[in-house]
Amino acid sequence: MDMEFRSGIVNTERHSTYFVTCGPVDGPLMFFVHGWPGISAMWRAHMAAFAADGWRCIAPDLRGYGQSSAPSGASSYTVENAVNDLAELHDHLGGTAAIWVGHDWGSAVVGALAAHHPQRCRAAVLTSWAYFPRANSLANLVAVVDRDIYPADEYPYGQWDYFHYYTTHFDEAVADLDADTAAALASIYRPGDPAAVGTVSPSASVTRNGGRFGPSHRPPAAEPDPALWPASDFNLLVAGFESHGFAPSCAWYTNDDANTDFARRAPHDGRLCQPVLFVNGEWDLICTITGNHQGDPMREACSDLTIVDINAGHWLPLERPDEHISAIRAWLSNHR
Repeated sequence: MDMEFRSGIVNTERHSTYFVTCGPVDGPLMFFVHGWPGISAMWRAHMAAFAADGWRCIAPDLRGYGQSSAPSGASSYTVENAVNDLAELHDHLGGTAAIWVGHDWGSAVVGALAAHHPQRCRAAVLTSWAYFPRANSLANLVAVVDRDIYPADEYPYGQWDYFHYYTTHFDEAVADLDADTAAALASIYRPGDPAAVGTVSPSASVTRNGGRFGPSHRPPAAEPDPALWPASDFNLLVAGFESHGFAPSCAWYTNDDANTDFARRAPHDGRLCQPVLFVNGEWDLICTITGNHQGDPMREACSDLTIVDINAGHWLPLERPDEHISAIRAWLSNHR
């Protein structure tokens, strides 16, 4: 069986999508879609595991990330554009119905693809960001904030204050991240802490602190966690953000109106008829669905939903790759 990782690029009039693939070329398709601030390399362990099971595995760099193109203008970074990019890649690879696995913003894109193009999606795995059929806009996210942890008078946007900050101080937010790319990424990618569960996330105080890194306006010196990112892949991650800067990836947070309009155009009000697996990080201070209402829209919108809880933070696929892979394998076996 061919286990070699190979790379390719799909060039269209719209966009250029870089992707990595491994596994038998005649195997059923399985796509892996990263979120912010990721690249395709985050899925190496998953791709190797499922390629060994006979799947043809594909992981793209989303627009604005890694080695894919980064068009100018914030309006280029809508979920609809990302879905269209993946549809073009899917067609290039044969277009047969696939399993789609997403993390963070990648989950939002996978959910939207499953809603708008059900013929492309046999089943979907969403990780660390629940499906919102009416778009994962700031308003929809704030509506399900746990007000026991985030009183509205003190934390009007709850843990999503960092999202709000992008909409009010975009240039400043980007400049702080661009001040030291490697340190910014190293400080962002940290494992979950069970002792922090039930406490206020630092993401809730970004506006009052004057930015993610406070008055210093630059990330603290930090070494990457080798348990999350092997050195060679972390260097690829840094290179991608040094090439494009953080502006394209952060622009994903600035298109609520367009994303909401796209969601409204989905058939059947965005309900998903395919099997859906949601893998929830119980130590994720921003996106966990444990003990709150964040998962309610997803539960209502999915006719065949399985939820698996794993003791991990937001970077669950990197923190607990073996458990994540096992959860997907067991779910696939149950639905085969």
